[in-house]
Amino acid sequence: MERIVGTVVRGLRAPIINQGDDIAEIVVNNVLQASEKEGFTINNQDIVAITESIVARAQGNYASIDAIAKDVASKFGDETIGVIFPILSRNRFAICLRGIAKGAKKIVLMLSYPADEVGNHLVDLDLLDEKGINPWTDVLTEKQFRDYFGYNKHTFTGVDYIEYYKSLVEEYGIECEIIFSNNAKTILDYSKNVLTCDIHTRFRTKRILKTNGGERIYSLDEILSKSIDGSGYNEAYGLLGSNKSTEDSVKLFPNNCQPIVDSIQAKLKEVTGKTVEVMIYGDGAFKDPIGKIWELADPVVSPAYTSGLEGTPNEVKIKYLADNNFANLKGEELQSAIREHIKNKDSNLVGAMEAQGTTPRKLTDLIGSLCDLTSGSGDKGTPIVFIQGYFDNYSK
Repeated sequence: MERIVGTVVRGLRAPIINQGDDIAEIVVNNVLQASEKEGFTINNQDIVAITESIVARAQGNYASIDAIAKDVASKFGDETIGVIFPILSRNRFAICLRGIAKGAKKIVLMLSYPADEVGNHLVDLDLLDEKGINPWTDVLTEKQFRDYFGYNKHTFTGVDYIEYYKSLVEEYGIECEIIFSNNAKTILDYSKNVLTCDIHTRFRTKRILKTNGGERIYSLDEILSKSIDGSGYNEAYGLLGSNKSTEDSVKLFPNNCQPIVDSIQAKLKEVTGKTVEVMIYGDGAFKDPIGKIWELADPVVSPAYTSGLEGTPNEVKIKYLADNNFANLKGEELQSAIREHIKNKDSNLVGAMEAQGTTPRKLTDLIGSLCDLTSGSGDKGTPIVFIQGYFDNYSK
């Protein structure tokens, strides 16, 4: 009988992970137990994906706001710090800001508007048009912003982030001046010493600041890139990818992940005889059409993956073939022609018309998004995702 099921995605429930746990062993056992209990077989090119959170928990990769403060103070001393382009997030940035404030003497906080880098809005774009404000050229003080737009709470969180972030800084008895601009150079009118908190545009921002007279210029990936008094750290990403743990500590992005995915692959190969691909994933890369939030607050979707997940899809568009190459065929004859075409497709379809409309993204970004949506960010309890048939196509 012809197989009619393609890709299957399963969220696997796992035990609560604690520091010191052997994450590779736990994941392997979890997959094997799920296979036995649910009655599915493990095949070549199946995918096991593990959320970065449980990897970091197993590593004990945590840091306190005191560690953040000490690192910030060592880099900026008594200088006023321009803290620019943070995302608006209680989970992602608020605790980091507390640590930054604790290590500073004065902060000028510059927020992008109408939204942050990942789409959290301070004000509706249409309201800017109504007020005649150009976000690419106009610099606003806190008072000007309030006079124009009043007090607005985030669509989903119900938080006024201007008020909230200012209160976090002032909690430590230091001055916090807030301005609004989308031009990195603006901050240099207030301080030549800048901590840029953007994620995916940080390299450009740093270049602009250094080129235009910035003196001490750092980005979040340079804060806690080394351990401070035994704290956790991330050599590649520092505070980027961190999440709130407690009111005075953060969980950092996991370190040294490649040996973990390689170990899981090897252990599964030893037990099953199958080559299963393995990846660690964080935020998926997709946008919410209502809240306008682009999900990717981590520096990368996947910090580590096995070699079989390298590259991008090489796919043809079935509807294009049906409407063009084989428009004169129907029924089984059409299906057979499309299957045969897929079997014999070129190994590189870049630029081919028959590939138009297929998703031009890295495999790990696509799969990571699928996994993030499957595991969710709440109480599903499925931090391990098992995917089958992802590399199948209509010809198989």
